[in-house]
Amino acid sequence: MRVLGLVASSCGGLDTRFRTELAEPAAARGWRLAITLTPTAARWLTHTGELARLQELTDLEVRSESRLPGQPRPHPDPEVFLFAPASANSVAKLALGIADNQALTVLGDVLGDPRVTVAVAHQVSPARLRHPAWRAHTEALTSAGVRLSQLSEPWSTALTALPD
Repeated sequence: MRVLGLVASSCGGLDTRFRTELAEPAAARGWRLAITLTPTAARWLTHTGELARLQELTDLEVRSESRLPGQPRPHPDPEVFLFAPASANSVAKLALGIADNQALTVLGDVLGDPRVTVAVAHQVSPARLRHPAWRAHTEALTSAGVRLSQLSEPWSTALTALPD
């Protein structure tokens, strides 16, 4: 079974759609889920009870914090990552190499590695898309081989960016 590094940040709909439109369909397609969340995403999903439901979909720890020295690695190294939903803030940090949380650390560690597929489906407001830095961020990511798209309806369409 192939491992999918499924990463999410806090965006509208995360608490009601992430599990049903991304995690469950990915698991149904045969992916073993290695889920990593930004700290805010984890807090939102814990508050709504969704974190426990996500944990039921995988035999791997759903994580949002780094491990302590001496602790074993909780996830194998995925060859495929899907970051969805990705907020404007997280896309900017990833493009700039800022790894200030576990979700961005795992993505930053594989960005540009030709052996690893990284797809990022962002959920960004039109105002943010007009920001002068946005284009530079997206160009940086696509130049590193990232499959970048806007998250669309239903969210499960983001799974089409993944290799078979």
